[in-house]
Amino acid sequence: MNVTRLPGSAWFHWLRNLPLRVGVLTGMYLSLIFVTWLIVANRVPFLEDLALIRNWGAMAAFGLVMLAPMGSFRRHPHQLFGSGLTAWALFSLVYHLMGFFFHNLHNSLRPTFTILVMGAVVYGLVAVAAWVISMALDARQQPAIASRRRH
Repeated sequence: MNVTRLPGSAWFHWLRNLPLRVGVLTGMYLSLIFVTWLIVANRVPFLEDLALIRNWGAMAAFGLVMLAPMGSFRRHPHQLFGSGLTAWALFSLVYHLMGFFFHNLHNSLRPTFTILVMGAVVYGLVAVAAWVISMALDARQQPAIASRRRH
């Protein structure tokens, strides 16, 4: 399987399951982006004038990192879903833990379970779409009508 090498993947070669390895690494990247965004948004007051740019930049980085499992396992939807769910579960755990440090985080955004379900739904829909597209491409390669031989 041809998998894109993500920065930092050498640290996780002890994880033999490739979807788990990509999921853990993606989850760590998502968590790092989130924690950085949260600290900058709450502890760096001179960037308050650039809040819109800061938030859009964080969302763009978040979206790009979310594509890592999608790019790695686009031909294997079950692995895509497993990897994405692993990443999102790790991110949800960090989101929950950050609620202890930023007391209004869960009140101003969403509860942890809602965040977990939203990520699972996104990765589930992408996995189903990849599965349907792969089935449609496989069906295109088959003959539409089976030929009969008459004796």
